[in-house]
Amino acid sequence: MSFCVAALYQFLPLPDFRALRAPLRARCEQLQVKGTLLLAAEGLNGTVCGTDAAIAALITELKHGPLFGGRLDNLELKLSTAEQMPFGRLKVRLKKEIVTFGDASADPTRQVGTYVPAADWNALIAEPDVVLIDTRNAFEVAMGTFEGARDPQIARFSDFRDYVRSTLDPVRHKKIAMFCTGGIRCEKASAYLLAQGFAEVYHLKGGILKYLEDVPESDSRWRGGCFVFDERVALGHGLVEQHGIIQTGETDHD
Repeated sequence: MSFCVAALYQFLPLPDFRALRAPLRARCEQLQVKGTLLLAAEGLNGTVCGTDAAIAALITELKHGPLFGGRLDNLELKLSTAEQMPFGRLKVRLKKEIVTFGDASADPTRQVGTYVPAADWNALIAEPDVVLIDTRNAFEVAMGTFEGARDPQIARFSDFRDYVRSTLDPVRHKKIAMFCTGGIRCEKASAYLLAQGFAEVYHLKGGILKYLEDVPESDSRWRGGCFVFDERVALGHGLVEQHGIIQTGETDHD
């Protein structure tokens, strides 16, 4: 038996996020779904796993059910498989942010960079004037990244602000392309760069996971494995589990 893993998020105003916790947890428990879901005033983020039918029912509930009242109409969703259940339990948590950055100017509900579909990513990052930046933590980058990408050498996502201040310049770095695991960190990173005066900011829509799902390995500029936030540890092209890779730490949920 295999399991379906859903990585999902959406930035949107959720003033009632505290009241959503109990019914969301109850629905997940009813479907026997495990994993982590984060609720905040700025939206929903999480990775959960269950049977194909359970995940399908949960996604239907999130997008069209009464719990969110149709507000999750732009839910960013990536589906993959797992040979075994990669989560030990269910966690539904209330947070200040659905991905921690710590700067109010990084508000994806106001502005974000230009989304680049996976099919167009290779062409963009091949342009000579593009500065390609991996926004993930250093140990994630060490596991795999795109050819030619800069590694900010950060321990946590909030350190990205220091990297921008010390390394990047809106005058010299006019065209920036960024990527992360599922896309959520780049939503905030691109919003932050725009707020700091950077003119052209691009980010990979759906993140590395969408790229590995859509782009054939023969055309890929990705090298290595993509760290994921469960016991599978890393995925490769086609979102296939990569065995034999040792997990080296913890990171922001993405």
